[in-house]
Amino acid sequence: MSDFFAPPPFDADAALQKVRRQLRELNLTEREGRFEARGTAWARVRVEGGALLLDAARAPARSPEWQTTTVRDHAQLRAWLERLARRLADAKDPDS
Repeated sequence: MSDFFAPPPFDADAALQKVRRQLRELNLTEREGRFEARGTAWARVRVEGGALLLDAARAPARSPEWQTTTVRDHAQLRAWLERLARRLADAKDPDS
């Protein structure tokens, strides 16, 4: 018996395309495997073993220290994107 309310299986390759699109919507430019704004790296994304590996810069820099998150479902992906969007917004408006 299957669970009617079960979430769809996580497809890392499709999720990779989705996260790339959403990062571009956040006005980040993909360059050499990194997503950056005004020459400052913010994120990297890649698929490994059926999961997404998402790297976020601990502090925006040209050569940042990366904090890696392994994502295996859509909820984790949404949460990571929301955290990154908040960090980008805070960096654009440091007075808030």
